[in-house]
Amino acid sequence: MLDSVKIKNALVREVLAELLGTFVLVLFGNTVLAIVTFDRAPNLGYAAAFWGWALALTLGVLVAGGVSGAHLNPAITVAVTTVGKFPWRKIVPYMVAQYIGAFLASLILFVTYRGALDNYDGGVRAVTGANATAGIFASYPQEFVSTGNGLVDQIVGTALLVLAILAITDSRNMAVPQGVQPLFIGLALGALILCFGYNCGAPLNPARDLAPRVFTAMAGWGVEVFSYRDYNWFWVPIVGPHIGAIVGAWLYTLAVELHWPGSSYDMDSGNAVSAKDAPRFQLANQNEAIF
Repeated sequence: MLDSVKIKNALVREVLAELLGTFVLVLFGNTVLAIVTFDRAPNLGYAAAFWGWALALTLGVLVAGGVSGAHLNPAITVAVTTVGKFPWRKIVPYMVAQYIGAFLASLILFVTYRGALDNYDGGVRAVTGANATAGIFASYPQEFVSTGNGLVDQIVGTALLVLAILAITDSRNMAVPQGVQPLFIGLALGALILCFGYNCGAPLNPARDLAPRVFTAMAGWGVEVFSYRDYNWFWVPIVGPHIGAIVGAWLYTLAVELHWPGSSYDMDSGNAVSAKDAPRFQLANQNEAIF
């Protein structure tokens, strides 16, 4: 009976996997931030964020990796496309799925912890102040962090994230076994949160920040989630990660991947590796590598 609803279109399967994987990533990760906020336990923040987001990304990659490649991040989708590892025609469907997945995760988090939110802030949704809860869903910088500083923070952090992902999934490098790649990718994100979380929480993912921000604007926090700092912050976790991801992808490609002996690099194919270089994550029933 279930065979009658089986999806045969490869792109639709990939998009659904991206949606579900991003949903898992954002729901697990932001729920950890919610618990830390409700318990008023800032000293536990870094440890909780490290393990929470590391495991969240690990689970997200496990959910979607074998189907879509588990980008789970619009910046990664664009970046791997610029270095010829992903077809341009799939960028928009992937990005739409990622944003929808993050939005739905925000909705489920809100519904699940509605009582805890009301208990914490008395039903007054605040973006800043002692009882602020908007930071559970999206990033807001510390007071001393300028917009320019935040932009640099996001560029550097996301560049390192993409560089790490490409290294982990490059079979010609350390040949990390496929089964443990998700864990190493998750640990890479956790390490970046420890190193680059101080300024603005290290979102490093436009879907993880913008979609929840849109949700909070609709769910009681209002336009302040965008007007914060006179509309001169919300764009930083969108633009910065896209720039950084492209930098990281090109840095690894030009410094390492391009130079493997006996390999070829055809950027016009959307699968810019030779057969020997094929990465671990591939699309189901296709010979089209993602990372």
